[in-house]
Amino acid sequence: MSNIRVRFAPSPTGFFHIGSARTALFNWLYARHTGGTFVLRIEDTDKERNSDEALKVLLDGMKWMGLDWDEGPDVGGNYGPYFQSQRQTIYEQYLKKLQDAGRTYEKEGAIWFRLEGERYTAYDEFHKAEIEKVKTAPIVIEDAVRGRVERAEEKDFVLVRKDGNPVFHLVNVVDDITMGITHVIRGEDHLSNTSKHVELFKAFEVEAPVFAHIPLILKEEGSGKMSKRDKGALIEEYESRGFLAAAVRNYITLLGWNPKDQREKLDIEEIIDLFDFPGINKGNARFDEKKLAALNAEYLRELNIASFTFLARPFLHTAGVVSEEADEDYLQSVLKLCQPKARSLESLPELCRYFFTDEYPMDTKTAEKIIKKSDPKTLLAEVLPVLEGVEPFQHEEIKNSLETLAQTQGHKVFVYFPALRYAVSGQGGGPDLLPMLEVMGRKRVTKRIKEFLT
Repeated sequence: MSNIRVRFAPSPTGFFHIGSARTALFNWLYARHTGGTFVLRIEDTDKERNSDEALKVLLDGMKWMGLDWDEGPDVGGNYGPYFQSQRQTIYEQYLKKLQDAGRTYEKEGAIWFRLEGERYTAYDEFHKAEIEKVKTAPIVIEDAVRGRVERAEEKDFVLVRKDGNPVFHLVNVVDDITMGITHVIRGEDHLSNTSKHVELFKAFEVEAPVFAHIPLILKEEGSGKMSKRDKGALIEEYESRGFLAAAVRNYITLLGWNPKDQREKLDIEEIIDLFDFPGINKGNARFDEKKLAALNAEYLRELNIASFTFLARPFLHTAGVVSEEADEDYLQSVLKLCQPKARSLESLPELCRYFFTDEYPMDTKTAEKIIKKSDPKTLLAEVLPVLEGVEPFQHEEIKNSLETLAQTQGHKVFVYFPALRYAVSGQGGGPDLLPMLEVMGRKRVTKRIKEFLT
């Protein structure tokens, strides 16, 4: 195991946002790629927003995505506690170090960090008042993604609020020091905080970790950063809609990173092998749910039929398509036909409803198209006695019998297919027709044709 230590430090707010999931994933991938340690640290100091339920949403989301942590809640470790709410004594010890070094002062009830440098007074246009500024040496950050970044802090900043709670900057740096974090991988929106954090590392006389600021995820229309209110932003939504965790994880990996060979579908072992900072883009990534859905459909098609049936059954049951007692063999036969056509598990009930019930919608546009080309009732009146006599009722036998009928009537066999499909399913498309008839069985198929004819 290498000495590389990375961390994901979320606030449990009751949501697991796609941006947070991507930060967690990139940290996890880097730890797995380098043989390092992935630490989960919970920033739970906001008592009004944080709760056990909110923490569960976060941990469940990470577990669903397969992002196991080496240290943190549930697993422990040598650098705990892993909840900021339990680390107050540590923060007080580090605050005292700054106080003893003369790097703090009190103003308006809060404790401030004193920057080192030449002080001068400037007019602040925003506040319409004279304010004190500090000329400090510029902070140079050799960012592993963005390259060389130079920033200079000009104003002292708060370390502890009036209510006695330490601010993000202090606890973040203290936790990274005391947990031995070597690489900080986080969103580009944190870049503005980094110079403050480097000033604190210097004040504590500790070498700063390597920073890697990853690009933002933009909304589908590209008009700004994706927020938890935007469609498709929450991980728990994908789980409830039956997306496969492997597909979601694969897609999120590609939001800001690419394997340099234009591939989009990669096994997690491949991603771990290839993942490194040079592959992370500087430009922002745009979320595209259609791409995610297409990738998910690819993953669904690759499942073995037992796994596909296990995942599909709850969706079909909830939609009232199958009962809990539904015959497993018939269900698997149906799903084997529908699997190549399935866009998602949530679309399955509409895709295969007619296999299980006589109450299914008849698509009127399909009916209009069929009627324009031929009289479906005439064609089905020819087909019905043939299907009643096919033995055994299997797709090859059905095909041979229909081809013989077509020859005697002077047709191509495909002339019968649209009307036949529509009569038994109400649809204009779906699984391959003849295997579909075999699975439905002679009794169901001939009954529906007779009902269509009457």
